[in-house]
Amino acid sequence: MSSPRILIVDDDSRLSLLMRTILERVGFEVREENRSFAALATAREFRPHLVLLDVDMPGKDGGMVAAELQADPITAETPFIFVTSLVKKNEAGPRGTVRYLSKPVQPAVLVAAVEQAISTSAKSPEDQKVNR
Repeated sequence: MSSPRILIVDDDSRLSLLMRTILERVGFEVREENRSFAALATAREFRPHLVLLDVDMPGKDGGMVAAELQADPITAETPFIFVTSLVKKNEAGPRGTVRYLSKPVQPAVLVAAVEQAISTSAKSPEDQKVNR
């Protein structure tokens, strides 16, 4: 079985490289996209299991990128986590999944959030229908 694929979309190349390094060390396949306007094309080509998405980016902000991902048939079911300095604490979403990670992200928190999001999405009814 191949490693889960993670796409990091963040205009700060130093931060995306740091997150990439952390995630690759624990076995994830990771790609960075530092241009928000290219995020959808990269996601369509890479087919990630999860997208880590900065909120405050030039060009298209994270909300715009998330809307594009959700509107595209290829990426519509791909979960994402916002990674931002605009929130002060990590916030949980449906089924306990993390919706926001606060920058700077601690390595253990990042890995735990990614693992949780991937395991939760793998158990979702939508994925079970696709895999049958």
